[in-house]
Amino acid sequence: MLWTVILALLVLLLLQTQLSVCLRELRSRSSSSPASSSSSSSSSSSSYNATQLRLPGAIIIGVRKGGTRALLEMLNLHPDVEVAKAEVHYFNVEEHYRRGLAWYRAQMPLTLPGQLTVEKTPGYFASPQVPARVWEMNPAVRLLLIVRDPAERVVSDYTQVLHNRLTRHKPYQPLEELLIHKGHIDPGYKALQRSLYYQHLARWLEVFPRGQIHVVDGDALIRDPFPELREAERFLDLQPRISPDNFYYNTTKGFYCLLSAGHDKCLDESKGRPHAPLSTQAFKKLCRYFRKPNKLFFEMVGRSFSWC
Repeated sequence: MLWTVILALLVLLLLQTQLSVCLRELRSRSSSSPASSSSSSSSSSSSYNATQLRLPGAIIIGVRKGGTRALLEMLNLHPDVEVAKAEVHYFNVEEHYRRGLAWYRAQMPLTLPGQLTVEKTPGYFASPQVPARVWEMNPAVRLLLIVRDPAERVVSDYTQVLHNRLTRHKPYQPLEELLIHKGHIDPGYKALQRSLYYQHLARWLEVFPRGQIHVVDGDALIRDPFPELREAERFLDLQPRISPDNFYYNTTKGFYCLLSAGHDKCLDESKGRPHAPLSTQAFKKLCRYFRKPNKLFFEMVGRSFSWC
């Protein structure tokens, strides 16, 4: 009988001890919960506050009709890159430039620390006032220049202007009439002047060192995007996150489209638009006209391109 009582007391003591331990654990969890919630809220708030509008660390400066939109969209595949969706024209449009850097920053996307903001305005390359203005904003900014065969670029430039004019039901002269005067190439034609790459690059090199300007082969980017994107990643000090799997060739459109997170994206219908007609003879004259300017450009950038 005595042993039964002793055993019962021991069981009660054991149960009391276990109950005490359980109560302490409950109190501990209860007291730590608000702190954990506060910590989580603080972390979320900190992450939100770190997201800011930042000035671009890299700018695609040109060339017009050289593939700037394709390059921007392809760079945007990288998780550490955020891009301005529209051409800003801050440095080359006086009305915008007068609004100041606060206005320019407001046109940029939200980014986290460590992400790179990129904007593209192809009109920057041929605008004389732009290099000094860009340097004043950020002397360390990285510049990307995408170029293509200058003769093909002239025809593409004209084709875009022609399309815009026809859309507004306005007449426009045939390309050959604008391009050739008395049997010779007219050097005053604006689209032609935009293709004199060496002249425009010379102005940029008066302000920025050559190593701060990366030249992208626009024709190669269309044929096989990945190698050009890998070079751009290196230039921008980005981890190699873009892969060949991010691209597929669209046989209907006739150029590469992009794949990211299971979604595909092709450039709009204006890309790959058929060129306006130009006679073979006129095109050959155009190619001959660009031979010397092209050679000067090749010497400036230290590489050559397979142009006509």
